[in-house]
Amino acid sequence: MTLQNKVAIITGASGGIGEAVAKELDAAGMNLVLTARSQDKLEHLASNLQHAKIVPGEITNPELPQKLVDFAIQTFGQLDVVFNNAGVMTVGPIEVVDIEAICQMVRVNVEAAYRIGYTALRHFKESGSGFLINTSSIAGLKTVPQLGAYCGTKFAIEAFTDSLRVELAGTDIRVSSIAPGTVDTGLYDKWGDQQKDFIYSGGVLQPIDIARCVRFILEQPGNVLIPRLLVVPAAEPV
Repeated sequence: MTLQNKVAIITGASGGIGEAVAKELDAAGMNLVLTARSQDKLEHLASNLQHAKIVPGEITNPELPQKLVDFAIQTFGQLDVVFNNAGVMTVGPIEVVDIEAICQMVRVNVEAAYRIGYTALRHFKESGSGFLINTSSIAGLKTVPQLGAYCGTKFAIEAFTDSLRVELAGTDIRVSSIAPGTVDTGLYDKWGDQQKDFIYSGGVLQPIDIARCVRFILEQPGNVLIPRLLVVPAAEPV
């Protein structure tokens, strides 16, 4: 895909991987619709990009996916890419993990991702083409103690992505996932020292590392699809 003048929606765009992807795709000449909860952070990001508009919102709001699609079309005249990226992480041992926080994580990481994905793909089927990239994780491929529920949400994204890919095979609609290992996004800030020592033991990637990979997926020729791109620090022990 040639990215110049294409249009992308990016969820979870106010920081971390979403912010880095916004900068990378902006540099590639894309028009962007950015969404996250923090209007201030979105406004600051958009002010430093060439062609970005913002739609602040709570990702679990059932009305947000269609609002984003409609806004992209009304603002830029088309929609070509959706980077389905918003996510949170709640972890902990069985005895103390916050079950309500776990359930909210499922709403964000799974339910909201499904809503965004299906809404985007319905539009792509009407328009005849498009590209959906879901943010997964190495935790969607391997399990780790104390991350059971989080791993479950990312395993769900992997299954969701691959099933959609198969359903759309032979069309001009592409579905892929990117599965990062440890990335310095702030997700681990509230972890205990022992958990941090483990997760950082193989080094850490920066969000820009993932952003380059997202662009790589998008820029493949039409006869090539990368269904999943696993990206980890070179010394990742998991």
